[in-house]
Amino acid sequence: MSNAEISVAFFLQMAVIIAACRAAGWLVKTYLGQPQVVGEMIAGVILGPSLFGLLAPDLQAMIFPKETKSVLYVGAQLGIGLYMFMVGLGFRADHFRSNVRSAAAVSFSGMIAPFLVAIALSPWLMHMGLFGKGVDAMQATLFLGAAISITAFPVLARIIQERGLARTPLGTMTLSAGAIDDACAWTVLALVLASMGGGSAVAVKAIVGGGLFAGLMLTMGPKLLAPLARMAEREGRVSPALLGAVLVLFMLCAWAMDAAGLHSVFGGFILGAAMPRGVLTRELKRQLEPFALVVLVPMFFTFSGLNTQLTMVSSLSLLGVAMVILIGSILAKAVACWAAARVTGHDNPTAMGIGVLMNARGMMELIILNIGLQKGIIGPALFSMLVLMAIVTTLMTSPVFEWVYGRRARERGELGALEDDSEPETIGRTPAAAN
Repeated sequence: MSNAEISVAFFLQMAVIIAACRAAGWLVKTYLGQPQVVGEMIAGVILGPSLFGLLAPDLQAMIFPKETKSVLYVGAQLGIGLYMFMVGLGFRADHFRSNVRSAAAVSFSGMIAPFLVAIALSPWLMHMGLFGKGVDAMQATLFLGAAISITAFPVLARIIQERGLARTPLGTMTLSAGAIDDACAWTVLALVLASMGGGSAVAVKAIVGGGLFAGLMLTMGPKLLAPLARMAEREGRVSPALLGAVLVLFMLCAWAMDAAGLHSVFGGFILGAAMPRGVLTRELKRQLEPFALVVLVPMFFTFSGLNTQLTMVSSLSLLGVAMVILIGSILAKAVACWAAARVTGHDNPTAMGIGVLMNARGMMELIILNIGLQKGIIGPALFSMLVLMAIVTTLMTSPVFEWVYGRRARERGELGALEDDSEPETIGRTPAAAN
C-alpha cells in the first residue's frame, strides 16, 4: 500500500475503532455494571479475527489491512503510555510510603504463587505440545509464570479510577503492588528472551536500566522538574510551550523504558509520579486526558484484539486445559494476594478487594502473550487459552470487587460514587470530587 492508501485506511479504522469502543463501553456500563475500559477491551477483541474477521473476513480485511498494523501499533503505544503518564500524575506517594510493606508483600505473593502453579502445569502443557519447538522446561515455566502473575496495570488503573478508588489508600496500594508485579514479570520475560538467543544483554538492560531509571526519577526527578511547576504556578496554566516540554520528557521516558527492554507504560507512569503536584499536574490532565482516552487508548485495545484468535480453542480437551489454566490462575493470584494483605494487617473485606483487583490480567497479559507467540515460545492454542484467561479475570474484577468490598464501603461513604456517562472520566479524581 502507498502512503496515501494507508492514510485513507487509517481514518476509516479510527472511525470504526472509536465508535465500537464507545458503544461497547456504554453497553457494558449500562447493562452489566462494568467499567468503560472492559467494554473497550471487548470491542478490541470483537474487531479482530475472533468475531468480525470470522463473520465478515473480507470487510474486516478491507478496514484493517495488514499493511496498516505498524501505524496502529505506534498509536497504541503512544496512547497507553500517555494514559499511564496521567495515572502517574494522580499517584499518591504518601499513600505508597505508608503502604509500601503491604504493597511489596502483596506483589511478591502474587508472583510466587503463580510461579508455583507454572511449575506444576508447564510439564503437562509441554507434553501436549502447546509450547513452541525448542523451548525447554525452564523457559516454559518462566514464561507461564510471568503470564499467570501479570497484573493488568493500565486496566487496573482504569478500574480503580472508575470504581471511586483513585487517591484512596487501597487504590494507591493496589496500583503500587501492580507496578512492582508487572516490572518483575517483564524482567522475567527479558530473562526468557535472553535464554532463547537474545543474549544476556537483554536481561541486564531490563534489570539495571529499569532500576536505575526508576531510582533516579523518583529521587531526583521532583527537584529537576520543579522549574516546570513554578512556571505553571506563575502563569496559572500550562502554556503550549510548557506542554511541549512535558511531552518531550514523556517521549524520552517512554523511549528509555522501551530501550531497556521493559515497556513504555513504565516510563510514562514513573514520569507522572515524579511530577510536582499543583497547577502543572491539574492542567496537564485537563488538556491531555480527553484525546488520550477517547482516541489513543482504543487503538491499544484494537491492536491487541487484532492479534487475538479465540477460535483456536476448538475441542473439548483444549477447553478443559483452558479451564485448568483459568482456575489455577485465579486461585494462585487472588488467594495469594488476599493472604498477603491479611498478614500485613488489612481486614478481611479490604484484603478480598485487593485480591480481586490484583487478579485482573487485561491487555498487559496480551502484550506478553503476543511477544511469546511472535518469538515462538508458545503455540497458537496456548496463546488463545491464556487470552481467554485474561478476558475472564478482567471481566470478573468489577462485579466481584463490588460484592466483596465496594458496595459496603460506598454505603459507609468511604469510596467515591461510581462514574456515569454524564461525568467526565477524570483520572486521579478524589472521592470528595466524585461525590
